[in-house]
Amino acid sequence: MRKPRRTVVGVVQSAKMQKTVVVAVERLELHPKYKKYIRKRSKFYAHDEKAECKEGDKVLIAET
Repeated sequence: MRKPRRTVVGVVQSAKMQKTVVVAVERLELHPKYKKYIRKRSKFYAHDEKAECKEGDKVLIAET
């Protein structure tokens, strides 16, 4: 039995490659000293077999 896959929701930043999209995932992190929330962004490359995604689309990606 394997663990459930980690999923994140992000926005498509670029769909210019063939069958691949770049997805930006934002998260909020608490600053250790000032206790304010900072927006952090990670970039993931996701497979898009049918090239259906366009820039600005909200997508759910899962790790494999």
